[in-house]
Amino acid sequence: MDAKMLHLSLLAALFTPHSTTATENIAVSVSGVPVSVHQGHTATLPCWLNPPKSAESLDVRWFLRDTFDAPLLSYQGRQVHHGSQYVDRAAFGLRDATSSGLKAGDVSLELVNVTLRDAGVYTCYVSSDQGYDKGTVQLNVIKVGSPPVLSPQWNVNGTVNVSCSSEGWYPKPWLRWSEQGKVETPKVLTHNTETSGLVSVHSSRLVSSPSKVFCSIGLHEEENWEAALHLQGPVQTNAQGEENLGSSPSGWVLFGVTFAALLIVSAILAYFLKNRGSRSKSDPGGGEDPVREHLLPTGADVGGFLEEARKHYVNVTLDNTENPFLRTKDGRIVRDGDVPDVPDGALVTGATSIKGASGFSSGRHYWEVLLGNEKVGFKKSWWIGVTSVTGSLEGLSGLPRASHGYWFLSSDATKGLWLNTEPVVLLPVQSTPQTLGVYLDYDSGKLSFYSAGDKRHIATVECSFKGEVFPFFNPGKGDAAPMEIVHREEVESSHDEHV
Repeated sequence: MDAKMLHLSLLAALFTPHSTTATENIAVSVSGVPVSVHQGHTATLPCWLNPPKSAESLDVRWFLRDTFDAPLLSYQGRQVHHGSQYVDRAAFGLRDATSSGLKAGDVSLELVNVTLRDAGVYTCYVSSDQGYDKGTVQLNVIKVGSPPVLSPQWNVNGTVNVSCSSEGWYPKPWLRWSEQGKVETPKVLTHNTETSGLVSVHSSRLVSSPSKVFCSIGLHEEENWEAALHLQGPVQTNAQGEENLGSSPSGWVLFGVTFAALLIVSAILAYFLKNRGSRSKSDPGGGEDPVREHLLPTGADVGGFLEEARKHYVNVTLDNTENPFLRTKDGRIVRDGDVPDVPDGALVTGATSIKGASGFSSGRHYWEVLLGNEKVGFKKSWWIGVTSVTGSLEGLSGLPRASHGYWFLSSDATKGLWLNTEPVVLLPVQSTPQTLGVYLDYDSGKLSFYSAGDKRHIATVECSFKGEVFPFFNPGKGDAAPMEIVHREEVESSHDEHV
């Protein structure tokens, strides 16, 4: 072969396509459906090579929005690199359980502990010496807000202004009213965005009484809270200051039932969490701020809310352990001393009431009270809550109310569980708790009660506290079972939040 022919042969070899070129082309596939995940959960954004082939020798980068030069995760020279804010949060994941990862061309992104700021459009970019391809995946971050609080205000003409409010949502939730089977979109609906990015929602409407009105709030039809307020009554007050069903204009007894359906979606797992509950409100006298109660019946599992409250556990100890009408032990066990001088009446006296040794004027605080035991049985009669009274409780008479500086949950054989609101709110629960959890969020003006053993939320009272408030207890006259404040060993009593 002469030199000219050899030169032409070399040129032909250089410019003739090789049979392997097609296999080296890069084609990226992504899911066409946005990935939705709840705040704090793990998101997997699917991205893979199609047809499948190893990505171990390729360059891969994931970046959010238009931050190509600052990827949150990249892979180059068979080494994984992280953005400064994603060292412990971003990694390559598996788009399904059968995936073999990078060696099979799966370059999916796994993002743990997702925050609201993570929401947006992510780009999966894969390249080699022969070319590149990319695809985008939308990540939606979801935060389900608090159960709605239904708050009624009674008018002279018998109508009731009912407001419905909830907070802590993302993105912006919808709200609907319904009454007698008729669903209505509110004419006035207010959304407020907090500095955290979470959204609160509020609406109100005028209803007639007696009636039953529903308020639903949610992000999707499968992911919502629904609260119902049933106004019926009215009630009358007897000579002892207790309220019974009757025909007096002194107030209305409120019953509520709430249903919550939460659909939690991630890239690899979808599951349902269904909670049921109830909400109601009463309005104290004396010109105080409104007091609201949102109530959940037996069986409503709110373990997540309870675990959050337990992060603020305090070891409460009792004040005035020399009270002659009470038997106390170790500053945390108390029961009625069954002394003949105790005035008649199950719980309408300060003789058997006792406070915590120290109070709170800010912050969040949680404590638990064991209401009896298997040996002697469980208590049927008690008061547990907080009080703003700083002096002695021995002069207390009648039924103390929020307008007197008392907020508590009560149990007795006649009414079952009830709140000392004006009017009294009876709670439609099937069983009383054996261990009661009390959660005081002073700054937000909320006092919540939980059945700690089976993680049921019983009620939350919302109001404005003024000054210092103290844990408050009354073991009930003649009830032999002890009331024991539960102490946790890991909680140091010297902590400035503890009492």
